[in-house]
Parts: sequence; structure tokens; C-alpha cells
Amino acid sequence: MAEAFNDKVLPAEKAQRYAAVAEEIASVLDGEPNLTARMATVASMLANTFETYFWTGFYVVDPDKRDELVVGPYQGTLGCLRIAFSRGVCGAAARERKTQIVPDVEAFPGHIACDSRSRSEIVVPVVDADGRLLAVFDVDAEVPEAFDETDAEWLERILQDTFAG
Repeated sequence: MAEAFNDKVLPAEKAQRYAAVAEEIASVLDGEPNLTARMATVASMLANTFETYFWTGFYVVDPDKRDELVVGPYQGTLGCLRIAFSRGVCGAAARERKTQIVPDVEAFPGHIACDSRSRSEIVVPVVDADGRLLAVFDVDAEVPEAFDETDAEWLERILQDTFAG
């Protein structure tokens, strides 16, 4: 596994780290059809690759409610159990089906503080091959401005390849 990411790494180095872990994830998951196993593996491998990843995991669309997310496989402290599409960063990503990069969670209207140590966040929608929303992938950091377009690009690519590819 790649050595831990530190917040002083250059974007090119971060992209190289993502490229390496993307290849590792694809190799580990080759032939694995189970959605939970795939989510757990992605969360674990990314959390162990990037030191700034404080909370890393999935909120899965509740099949009975369709407008609510329920906590799925994750790495980190206790997460929120349920999040409505109308609330918080995860809800915005689900509702808009668009990656949300939040440099300062305190400045995001309606931010849900599952853990008060969270300072910045990125949330990426996860869709299947038919374009149906399966989940959102949520990463929190204890430092402001931990995530940028490099993170968005690579997380979108990894999740696309893993769940819709």
C-alpha cells in the first residue's frame, strides 16, 4: 500500500497516489460481484492511503424511502445513521447527483455535524451502469480545504469504474 498522504503533497503527487490506489482497488475487486464487499473495500483502501481522510464511507439509498440515505460501509468514528436528501452535504450530492467539495463545513448551509472534528468534506454520487443512484461516497477531513478538483476527478473515476464500469 502507498505511504500515507500528507497535506503538503503537490497535486501531481496526489494524482499519482490516486492512480496507484485505483489500480490496487480494481485488482482486489476483480470478479467480486457483492456490492457491500465492493463498498467496504473501496472505503478501507482509500482511508488507508490518504492520511487526511478522517471519515471515509458510503451512505446508501434506502430502497424503501428513495429520498433518504442510510449509513453503509465506512472507516472512522460513528457516522450519522440516516440523512434525508434534503439535508447536508450528502443530501445535496444525492439530490443534485453532483460532487460536492466543501472547503469549510461551517460555511455550508445545513451541514450535518456527525463528528464535530470535521472541517472539510467531499461527497461523490455513486451510480450504477443504468444511471441509478446507489449511494454517495463521503470523505471528511479534520483540516479546512483538504479536498480539491484532483480529489473529485479521481474519486469520480474510481467510483465510476467500481460501480458502473
